[in-house]
Amino acid sequence: QVQLVESGGGLVQPGGSLRLSCAASGSIFKIDAMGWYRQAPGKQRELVATITSGNNTNYADSVTGRFTISRDNAKNTVYLQMNSLKREDTSVYYCKADGWSRGLPFGSWGRGTQVTVSS
Repeated sequence: QVQLVESGGGLVQPGGSLRLSCAASGSIFKIDAMGWYRQAPGKQRELVATITSGNNTNYADSVTGRFTISRDNAKNTVYLQMNSLKREDTSVYYCKADGWSRGLPFGSWGRGTQVTVSS
């Protein structure tokens, strides 16, 4: 079983910055893709950014140029640096990881961290 724990959310003013972290733990053989998703009240969960084990990245159009995803493979941790935050970035942010554990593929989600952008 693989667990993901997010941290770094909070309240920030428009134009401000936050850095989210997500650490994976458990019986991990290899983590392939890691990513961040978000879900605002009344809306579907949407992709924010993903990163492969080879550091190939993909971003939603709405965050391109403002957010940066990175990972530390040695620590099984993924980060999301969020700059120039807007009110519409307010959401619960979820971490996801896909990989291999005990010879089987896994896909795990964190419980989420709240990001609120407000003055």
